[in-house]
Amino acid sequence: AEIKPSGFAGVIPIDGITVVGQRVLALFVLATLLWTTELVPAYATSLLIIGLLAGTVSNNAPFPLRAGVPADMLFDYEHVLGSFASPIIILFMGGFFIASAASKYKLDINVARVLLKPIGSNYSLVLLGLMVITAVFSMFMSNTATTAMMLAILAPLMKNLEEGDPAAKAMVMGVPVAANLGGIGTPIGTPPNAIAFRYLVGEHSLSFGGWMLFAIPLACVLILISWIVLQKIYPARVKTIKVEINSTFEQSLKAYIVYATTVLTLVLWMTSGFHGMNSYVVALLPVVVFSMTGIIDAVDISRINWAVLWLIAGGIALGYGLSTSGLAEQVVHTLPMGTLGALPVLIVLSVLAMVMSTFMSNTATTNLLMPIAVSIGSAMTGVEEFGGLSLIVIGVGLSASTAMALPISTPPNALAHATGMVTTGDFFKTGKFISVIGLILVLITVISLGSIGYF
Repeated sequence: AEIKPSGFAGVIPIDGITVVGQRVLALFVLATLLWTTELVPAYATSLLIIGLLAGTVSNNAPFPLRAGVPADMLFDYEHVLGSFASPIIILFMGGFFIASAASKYKLDINVARVLLKPIGSNYSLVLLGLMVITAVFSMFMSNTATTAMMLAILAPLMKNLEEGDPAAKAMVMGVPVAANLGGIGTPIGTPPNAIAFRYLVGEHSLSFGGWMLFAIPLACVLILISWIVLQKIYPARVKTIKVEINSTFEQSLKAYIVYATTVLTLVLWMTSGFHGMNSYVVALLPVVVFSMTGIIDAVDISRINWAVLWLIAGGIALGYGLSTSGLAEQVVHTLPMGTLGALPVLIVLSVLAMVMSTFMSNTATTNLLMPIAVSIGSAMTGVEEFGGLSLIVIGVGLSASTAMALPISTPPNALAHATGMVTTGDFFKTGKFISVIGLILVLITVISLGSIGYF
Protein backbone atom coordinates (compact mmCIF):
# COMPACT_ATOMS: atom_id res chain seq x y z
CA ALA A 1 0.00 0.00 0.00
CA GLU A 2 1.20 3.44 -0.87
CA ILE A 3 2.14 5.50 2.16
CA LYS A 4 1.67 9.25 2.08
CA PRO A 5 3.30 11.75 4.42
CA SER A 6 0.91 12.64 7.18
CA GLY A 7 -0.92 15.93 6.74
CA PHE A 8 -1.23 15.97 10.51
CA ALA A 9 2.48 15.74 11.20
CA GLY A 10 3.41 17.84 14.18
CA VAL A 11 -0.16 17.83 15.43
CA ILE A 12 -0.87 14.13 15.84
CA PRO A 13 2.38 12.18 15.45
CA ILE A 14 1.15 9.10 13.55
CA ASP A 15 3.84 7.46 11.48
CA GLY A 16 3.06 5.81 8.16
CA ILE A 17 -0.49 7.10 7.81
CA THR A 18 -1.99 6.47 4.37
CA VAL A 19 -3.95 9.00 2.34
CA VAL A 20 -7.12 7.10 3.24
CA GLY A 21 -6.09 7.23 6.89
CA GLN A 22 -5.61 10.99 6.61
CA ARG A 23 -9.12 11.44 5.30
CA VAL A 24 -10.65 9.21 7.96
CA LEU A 25 -8.72 11.07 10.65
CA ALA A 26 -10.07 14.36 9.33
CA LEU A 27 -13.60 12.93 9.48
CA PHE A 28 -13.02 11.68 13.02
CA VAL A 29 -11.90 15.15 14.11
CA LEU A 30 -14.89 16.69 12.34
CA ALA A 31 -17.29 14.28 14.05
CA THR A 32 -15.71 15.00 17.43
CA LEU A 33 -16.10 18.75 16.99
CA LEU A 34 -19.69 18.56 15.76
CA TRP A 35 -20.86 16.01 18.32
CA THR A 36 -19.18 17.93 21.12
CA THR A 37 -20.33 21.43 20.15
CA GLU A 38 -23.75 20.35 18.79
CA LEU A 39 -23.56 22.98 16.05
CA VAL A 40 -25.89 20.67 14.12
CA PRO A 41 -28.10 17.86 15.46
CA ALA A 42 -26.18 14.73 16.41
CA TYR A 43 -27.98 12.60 13.83
CA ALA A 44 -27.06 15.13 11.12
CA THR A 45 -23.40 14.69 11.99
CA SER A 46 -23.80 10.94 11.58
CA LEU A 47 -25.40 11.35 8.16
CA LEU A 48 -22.59 13.73 7.17
CA ILE A 49 -19.94 11.21 8.21
CA ILE A 50 -21.57 8.40 6.24
CA GLY A 51 -21.88 10.64 3.20
CA LEU A 52 -18.27 11.81 3.40
CA LEU A 53 -16.96 8.28 3.90
CA ALA A 54 -18.82 7.13 0.80
CA GLY A 55 -17.79 10.22 -1.16
CA THR A 56 -14.10 10.46 -0.23
CA VAL A 57 -12.69 7.02 0.62
CA SER A 58 -15.01 4.45 -0.99
CA ASN A 59 -14.61 2.69 -4.32
CA ASN A 60 -17.51 4.78 -5.61
CA ALA A 61 -16.04 8.16 -4.72
CA PRO A 62 -15.58 10.74 -7.52
CA PHE A 63 -12.62 9.92 -9.75
CA PRO A 64 -10.39 12.85 -8.69
CA LEU A 65 -10.61 11.68 -5.07
CA ARG A 66 -9.73 8.11 -6.05
CA ALA A 67 -6.83 9.09 -8.30
CA GLY A 68 -3.50 7.89 -6.94
CA VAL A 69 -5.11 5.76 -4.21
CA PRO A 70 -4.59 1.98 -4.57
CA ALA A 71 -7.92 0.26 -5.19
CA ASP A 72 -7.41 -2.19 -2.33
CA MET A 73 -7.19 0.71 0.13
CA LEU A 74 -10.60 2.14 -0.77
CA PHE A 75 -13.64 1.07 1.25
CA ASP A 76 -16.50 -0.88 -0.24
CA TYR A 77 -19.28 1.70 -0.60
CA GLU A 78 -21.90 -1.00 0.06
CA HIS A 79 -20.33 -1.66 3.44
CA VAL A 80 -20.38 2.04 4.28
CA LEU A 81 -24.03 2.45 3.29
CA GLY A 82 -24.82 -0.86 5.00
CA SER A 83 -24.40 0.95 8.32
CA PHE A 84 -28.06 1.93 7.99
CA ALA A 85 -29.05 -1.75 7.96
CA SER A 86 -26.60 -3.06 10.53
CA PRO A 87 -28.00 -5.87 12.72
CA ILE A 88 -27.76 -3.57 15.74
CA ILE A 89 -30.06 -1.09 13.97
CA ILE A 90 -32.61 -3.89 13.48
CA LEU A 91 -32.26 -4.84 17.15
CA PHE A 92 -33.04 -1.29 18.22
CA MET A 93 -35.89 -1.06 15.72
CA GLY A 94 -37.48 -4.13 17.28
CA GLY A 95 -37.33 -2.40 20.63
CA PHE A 96 -38.90 0.74 19.17
CA PHE A 97 -41.78 -1.26 17.66
CA ILE A 98 -42.46 -2.90 21.02
CA ALA A 99 -42.37 0.47 22.79
CA SER A 100 -44.69 2.08 20.23
CA ALA A 101 -47.22 -0.76 20.37
CA ALA A 102 -47.08 -0.92 24.18
CA SER A 103 -47.82 2.79 24.42
CA LYS A 104 -50.54 2.68 21.76
CA TYR A 105 -52.42 -0.13 23.52
CA LYS A 106 -51.64 1.11 27.05
CA LEU A 107 -49.60 -1.94 27.98
CA ASP A 108 -46.94 0.23 29.61
CA ILE A 109 -49.18 2.27 31.90
CA ASN A 110 -51.24 -0.78 32.89
CA VAL A 111 -48.13 -2.75 33.79
CA ALA A 112 -47.07 0.24 35.91
CA ARG A 113 -50.50 0.22 37.58
CA VAL A 114 -50.26 -3.51 38.36
CA LEU A 115 -46.74 -3.22 39.73
CA LEU A 116 -47.51 -0.17 41.88
CA LYS A 117 -50.73 -1.55 43.36
CA PRO A 118 -49.19 -3.95 45.93
CA ILE A 119 -46.67 -1.34 47.13
CA GLY A 120 -49.20 0.47 49.29
CA SER A 121 -48.99 4.10 50.37
CA ASN A 122 -45.69 4.27 52.26
CA TYR A 123 -43.79 7.15 50.61
CA SER A 124 -40.39 5.50 50.75
CA LEU A 125 -41.67 2.30 49.13
CA VAL A 126 -43.64 4.23 46.53
CA LEU A 127 -40.44 6.07 45.53
CA LEU A 128 -38.61 2.76 45.24
CA GLY A 129 -41.48 1.27 43.27
CA LEU A 130 -41.50 4.16 40.81
CA MET A 131 -37.76 3.82 40.28
CA VAL A 132 -37.91 0.05 39.80
CA ILE A 133 -40.80 0.29 37.32
CA THR A 134 -39.00 3.05 35.42
CA ALA A 135 -35.86 0.92 35.28
CA VAL A 136 -37.75 -2.14 34.04
CA PHE A 137 -39.40 -0.19 31.22
CA SER A 138 -36.07 1.42 30.29
CA MET A 139 -34.56 -2.00 29.71
CA PHE A 140 -36.85 -2.54 26.71
CA MET A 141 -38.17 0.91 25.79
CA SER A 142 -36.57 4.22 24.95
CA ASN A 143 -35.55 5.76 28.26
CA THR A 144 -36.81 9.08 26.91
CA ALA A 145 -40.31 7.66 26.30
CA THR A 146 -40.21 5.87 29.66
CA THR A 147 -39.29 9.08 31.48
CA ALA A 148 -42.08 11.02 29.76
CA MET A 149 -44.61 8.35 30.76
CA MET A 150 -43.45 8.09 34.37
CA LEU A 151 -43.35 11.87 34.85
CA ALA A 152 -46.95 11.94 33.66
CA ILE A 153 -47.85 9.29 36.25
CA LEU A 154 -46.14 11.42 38.91
CA ALA A 155 -48.41 14.42 38.29
CA PRO A 156 -51.41 13.17 40.33
CA LEU A 157 -49.12 11.87 43.08
CA MET A 158 -47.64 15.34 43.56
CA LYS A 159 -51.04 16.69 44.57
CA ASN A 160 -50.70 14.75 47.83
CA LEU A 161 -47.51 16.60 48.81
CA GLU A 162 -47.27 19.84 50.72
CA GLU A 163 -45.70 22.75 48.89
CA GLY A 164 -41.94 22.77 49.40
CA ASP A 165 -41.73 19.13 50.51
CA PRO A 166 -38.32 17.78 49.34
CA ALA A 167 -40.11 14.53 48.50
CA ALA A 168 -41.29 16.14 45.27
CA LYS A 169 -37.71 16.66 44.09
CA ALA A 170 -36.75 13.14 45.13
CA MET A 171 -39.57 11.64 43.06
CA VAL A 172 -38.88 13.78 39.99
CA MET A 173 -35.14 13.08 40.21
CA GLY A 174 -35.76 9.38 40.79
CA VAL A 175 -37.36 8.92 37.38
CA PRO A 176 -34.44 10.00 35.12
CA VAL A 177 -31.90 8.37 37.45
CA ALA A 178 -33.77 5.06 37.25
CA ALA A 179 -34.26 5.41 33.49
CA ASN A 180 -30.53 5.97 32.96
CA LEU A 181 -29.50 3.09 35.21
CA GLY A 182 -32.24 0.73 34.06
CA GLY A 183 -31.00 1.03 30.50
CA ILE A 184 -27.86 -0.81 31.57
CA GLY A 185 -29.88 -4.01 31.95
CA THR A 186 -30.22 -5.06 28.29
CA PRO A 187 -28.35 -4.55 25.01
CA ILE A 188 -31.25 -2.44 23.71
CA GLY A 189 -31.72 -0.46 26.94
CA THR A 190 -29.58 2.42 25.74
CA PRO A 191 -27.58 3.18 22.55
CA PRO A 192 -24.14 2.83 24.24
CA ASN A 193 -25.09 -0.77 25.13
CA ALA A 194 -26.04 -1.46 21.51
CA ILE A 195 -22.76 -0.01 20.25
CA ALA A 196 -20.81 -2.18 22.70
CA PHE A 197 -22.93 -5.26 21.92
CA ARG A 198 -22.04 -4.93 18.24
CA TYR A 199 -18.40 -5.69 19.05
CA LEU A 200 -19.21 -8.78 21.12
CA VAL A 201 -18.97 -11.26 18.26
CA GLY A 202 -16.90 -14.31 17.42
CA GLU A 203 -14.78 -15.49 20.32
CA HIS A 204 -16.01 -12.51 22.32
CA SER A 205 -19.70 -13.15 21.59
CA LEU A 206 -22.26 -12.61 24.34
CA SER A 207 -25.97 -13.42 24.08
CA PHE A 208 -28.84 -11.10 24.92
CA GLY A 209 -29.58 -13.20 28.00
CA GLY A 210 -25.90 -13.36 28.88
CA TRP A 211 -25.78 -9.58 29.03
CA MET A 212 -28.91 -9.41 31.19
CA LEU A 213 -27.55 -12.02 33.59
CA PHE A 214 -24.89 -9.65 34.92
CA ALA A 215 -26.29 -6.25 33.94
CA ILE A 216 -29.68 -6.51 35.63
CA PRO A 217 -28.21 -7.30 39.09
CA LEU A 218 -25.80 -4.38 38.57
CA ALA A 219 -28.69 -2.07 37.65
CA CYS A 220 -30.67 -3.27 40.68
CA VAL A 221 -27.82 -2.50 43.07
CA LEU A 222 -27.30 0.94 41.53
CA ILE A 223 -31.00 1.77 41.76
CA LEU A 224 -31.10 0.69 45.41
CA ILE A 225 -28.10 2.90 46.18
CA SER A 226 -29.67 5.80 44.24
CA TRP A 227 -32.91 5.36 46.21
CA ILE A 228 -30.97 5.71 49.46
CA VAL A 229 -28.99 8.70 48.17
CA LEU A 230 -32.13 10.52 47.04
CA GLN A 231 -33.76 10.08 50.45
CA LYS A 232 -30.65 11.36 52.20
CA ILE A 233 -30.36 14.44 49.99
CA TYR A 234 -34.11 15.14 49.93
CA PRO A 235 -35.57 13.97 53.28
CA ALA A 236 -39.34 13.80 52.91
CA ARG A 237 -41.79 15.39 55.30
CA VAL A 238 -44.63 13.19 54.07
CA LYS A 239 -44.93 9.61 55.33
CA THR A 240 -47.71 8.27 53.14
CA ILE A 241 -48.81 9.07 49.61
CA LYS A 242 -51.88 7.94 47.70
CA VAL A 243 -51.20 6.05 44.47
CA GLU A 244 -54.05 5.89 41.99
CA ILE A 245 -53.80 5.15 38.24
CA ASN A 246 -57.12 4.91 36.42
CA SER A 247 -56.53 2.57 33.50
CA THR A 248 -57.44 -0.97 32.43
CA PHE A 249 -55.95 -3.48 29.99
CA GLU A 250 -57.54 -3.32 26.55
CA GLN A 251 -59.42 -6.46 25.50
CA SER A 252 -59.29 -6.15 21.71
CA LEU A 253 -57.71 -8.73 19.38
CA LYS A 254 -54.90 -6.33 18.45
CA ALA A 255 -54.18 -5.67 22.13
CA TYR A 256 -53.85 -9.41 22.76
CA ILE A 257 -51.48 -9.67 19.79
CA VAL A 258 -49.37 -6.90 21.33
CA TYR A 259 -49.29 -8.65 24.71
CA ALA A 260 -48.41 -12.05 23.24
CA THR A 261 -45.81 -10.77 20.76
CA THR A 262 -44.09 -8.64 23.38
CA VAL A 263 -43.85 -11.50 25.86
CA LEU A 264 -42.68 -13.94 23.18
CA THR A 265 -40.01 -11.53 21.94
CA LEU A 266 -38.64 -10.96 25.43
CA VAL A 267 -38.59 -14.70 26.15
CA LEU A 268 -36.79 -15.43 22.87
CA TRP A 269 -34.26 -12.69 23.58
CA MET A 270 -33.50 -14.16 26.98
CA THR A 271 -33.26 -17.77 25.79
CA SER A 272 -31.24 -17.46 22.59
CA GLY A 273 -28.82 -20.07 23.92
CA PHE A 274 -31.58 -22.68 23.79
CA HIS A 275 -33.28 -22.02 20.43
CA GLY A 276 -30.24 -20.76 18.49
CA MET A 277 -31.78 -17.55 17.08
CA ASN A 278 -29.65 -14.52 17.80
CA SER A 279 -31.17 -11.36 19.24
CA TYR A 280 -30.99 -9.52 15.91
CA VAL A 281 -33.21 -12.02 14.12
CA VAL A 282 -35.61 -12.20 17.07
CA ALA A 283 -35.98 -8.39 16.88
CA LEU A 284 -37.69 -8.83 13.50
CA LEU A 285 -40.61 -10.64 15.17
CA PRO A 286 -42.39 -7.54 16.54
CA VAL A 287 -41.46 -5.56 13.41
CA VAL A 288 -43.11 -8.12 11.11
CA VAL A 289 -46.09 -9.01 13.31
CA PHE A 290 -47.04 -5.45 14.22
CA SER A 291 -46.67 -4.28 10.60
CA MET A 292 -48.68 -7.15 9.11
CA THR A 293 -51.52 -6.78 11.61
CA GLY A 294 -51.77 -3.00 11.31
CA ILE A 295 -50.88 -2.51 14.96
CA ILE A 296 -48.07 -0.23 13.82
CA ASP A 297 -49.14 1.83 10.82
CA ALA A 298 -47.41 4.41 8.66
CA VAL A 299 -48.10 7.19 11.15
CA ASP A 300 -46.58 5.17 14.00
CA ILE A 301 -43.54 4.36 11.88
CA SER A 302 -43.01 8.04 11.17
CA ARG A 303 -42.90 8.65 14.92
CA ILE A 304 -40.12 6.15 15.56
CA ASN A 305 -36.98 7.82 16.86
CA TRP A 306 -35.08 7.62 13.58
CA ALA A 307 -32.62 10.21 14.89
CA VAL A 308 -31.23 7.65 17.36
CA LEU A 309 -30.96 4.97 14.66
CA TRP A 310 -29.11 7.35 12.34
CA LEU A 311 -26.84 8.42 15.19
CA ILE A 312 -25.91 4.79 15.84
CA ALA A 313 -25.45 4.16 12.11
CA GLY A 314 -22.99 7.04 11.89
CA GLY A 315 -20.98 5.57 14.75
CA ILE A 316 -20.93 2.18 13.02
CA ALA A 317 -19.69 3.75 9.80
CA LEU A 318 -17.03 5.77 11.63
CA GLY A 319 -15.88 2.66 13.49
CA TYR A 320 -15.65 0.78 10.19
CA GLY A 321 -13.58 3.58 8.72
CA LEU A 322 -11.20 3.75 11.69
CA SER A 323 -10.61 -0.01 11.75
CA THR A 324 -10.50 -0.70 7.99
CA SER A 325 -8.10 2.15 7.27
CA GLY A 326 -5.80 0.90 10.04
CA LEU A 327 -5.99 4.34 11.64
CA ALA A 328 -7.32 3.09 14.96
CA GLU A 329 -4.46 0.63 15.27
CA GLN A 330 -1.92 3.32 14.32
CA VAL A 331 -3.36 5.71 16.89
CA VAL A 332 -3.09 3.01 19.54
CA HIS A 333 0.58 2.49 18.77
CA THR A 334 1.23 6.22 19.30
CA LEU A 335 -0.42 6.20 22.74
CA PRO A 336 1.34 5.10 25.94
CA MET A 337 -1.71 3.06 27.01
CA GLY A 338 -0.33 -0.14 25.59
CA THR A 339 2.31 -0.16 28.31
CA LEU A 340 -0.07 0.52 31.19
CA GLY A 341 -1.71 -2.88 31.49
CA ALA A 342 -5.32 -3.97 31.09
CA LEU A 343 -6.81 -2.60 34.29
CA PRO A 344 -5.30 0.92 34.16
CA VAL A 345 -6.39 1.22 30.52
CA LEU A 346 -9.91 0.09 31.41
CA ILE A 347 -10.08 2.64 34.22
CA VAL A 348 -8.77 5.49 32.05
CA LEU A 349 -11.17 4.75 29.18
CA SER A 350 -14.15 4.25 31.52
CA VAL A 351 -13.53 7.50 33.37
CA LEU A 352 -13.12 9.28 30.04
CA ALA A 353 -16.43 7.79 28.82
CA MET A 354 -18.24 8.93 31.97
CA VAL A 355 -16.77 12.45 31.93
CA MET A 356 -17.40 13.00 28.22
CA SER A 357 -20.97 11.68 28.54
CA THR A 358 -21.66 14.20 31.28
CA PHE A 359 -21.21 17.06 28.82
CA MET A 360 -22.34 15.47 25.53
CA SER A 361 -24.51 12.65 24.19
CA ASN A 362 -23.47 9.30 25.65
CA THR A 363 -24.19 7.76 22.23
CA ALA A 364 -21.82 10.17 20.51
CA THR A 365 -19.23 9.56 23.22
CA THR A 366 -19.43 5.80 22.74
CA ASN A 367 -19.32 6.20 18.94
CA LEU A 368 -16.04 8.09 19.28
CA LEU A 369 -14.38 6.01 21.99
CA MET A 370 -15.39 2.47 21.12
CA PRO A 371 -13.31 1.94 17.93
CA ILE A 372 -10.23 3.26 19.72
CA ALA A 373 -11.01 1.16 22.81
CA VAL A 374 -11.42 -1.97 20.68
CA SER A 375 -8.08 -1.37 18.96
CA ILE A 376 -6.37 -0.79 22.29
CA GLY A 377 -7.91 -3.93 23.76
CA SER A 378 -6.93 -6.00 20.72
CA ALA A 379 -3.33 -4.81 20.81
CA MET A 380 -2.76 -5.22 24.54
CA THR A 381 -1.01 -8.10 26.23
CA GLY A 382 -2.30 -9.48 29.50
CA VAL A 383 -5.90 -8.48 28.86
CA GLU A 384 -7.02 -12.10 28.35
CA GLU A 385 -6.68 -12.95 32.03
CA PHE A 386 -9.39 -10.36 32.75
CA GLY A 387 -11.82 -11.42 30.04
CA GLY A 388 -10.12 -10.19 26.88
CA LEU A 389 -11.54 -7.55 24.59
CA SER A 390 -14.99 -7.87 26.20
CA LEU A 391 -13.60 -6.31 29.38
CA ILE A 392 -12.79 -3.05 27.58
CA VAL A 393 -15.90 -3.01 25.37
CA ILE A 394 -18.43 -3.63 28.15
CA GLY A 395 -16.61 -1.40 30.62
CA VAL A 396 -16.62 1.60 28.29
CA GLY A 397 -20.20 0.99 27.14
CA LEU A 398 -21.63 0.78 30.65
CA SER A 399 -19.54 3.66 31.99
CA ALA A 400 -21.07 6.03 29.44
CA SER A 401 -24.49 5.31 30.98
CA THR A 402 -23.42 6.31 34.48
CA ALA A 403 -23.08 10.00 33.55
CA MET A 404 -26.04 12.03 34.86
CA ALA A 405 -24.66 15.03 36.74
CA LEU A 406 -26.16 17.68 34.43
CA PRO A 407 -29.53 18.24 32.73
CA ILE A 408 -27.77 17.93 29.36
CA SER A 409 -26.19 14.58 30.21
CA THR A 410 -29.15 12.50 29.00
CA PRO A 411 -32.62 13.10 27.48
CA PRO A 412 -34.33 11.77 30.67
CA ASN A 413 -32.46 14.42 32.67
CA ALA A 414 -33.58 17.11 30.25
CA LEU A 415 -37.22 16.00 30.52
CA ALA A 416 -37.10 16.08 34.32
CA HIS A 417 -35.43 19.50 34.26
CA ALA A 418 -38.17 20.77 31.92
CA THR A 419 -40.78 20.17 34.64
CA GLY A 420 -39.35 23.14 36.51
CA MET A 421 -39.34 21.15 39.76
CA VAL A 422 -35.61 20.42 39.77
CA THR A 423 -32.63 22.65 39.01
CA THR A 424 -29.21 22.13 37.52
CA GLY A 425 -27.86 22.21 41.07
CA ASP A 426 -30.14 19.32 41.99
CA PHE A 427 -28.76 17.22 39.17
CA PHE A 428 -25.19 17.97 40.16
CA LYS A 429 -25.94 17.35 43.83
CA THR A 430 -27.24 13.84 43.18
CA GLY A 431 -25.42 13.00 39.96
CA LYS A 432 -21.92 13.52 41.33
CA PHE A 433 -22.51 10.74 43.86
CA ILE A 434 -24.47 8.36 41.65
CA SER A 435 -22.11 8.76 38.68
CA VAL A 436 -18.99 8.03 40.72
CA ILE A 437 -20.57 5.13 42.59
CA GLY A 438 -21.96 3.78 39.33
CA LEU A 439 -18.57 3.96 37.62
CA ILE A 440 -16.86 2.17 40.52
CA LEU A 441 -19.46 -0.63 40.56
CA VAL A 442 -19.27 -1.02 36.78
CA LEU A 443 -15.50 -1.45 36.99
CA ILE A 444 -15.74 -3.90 39.89
CA THR A 445 -18.38 -5.91 38.03
CA VAL A 446 -16.60 -6.23 34.68
CA ILE A 447 -13.21 -6.91 36.27
CA SER A 448 -14.67 -9.58 38.57
CA LEU A 449 -16.63 -11.29 35.78
CA GLY A 450 -13.68 -11.09 33.41
CA SER A 451 -11.39 -12.65 36.00
CA ILE A 452 -13.65 -15.69 36.43
CA GLY A 453 -14.00 -16.18 32.68
CA TYR A 454 -17.60 -15.01 32.26
CA PHE A 455 -16.72 -13.02 29.13
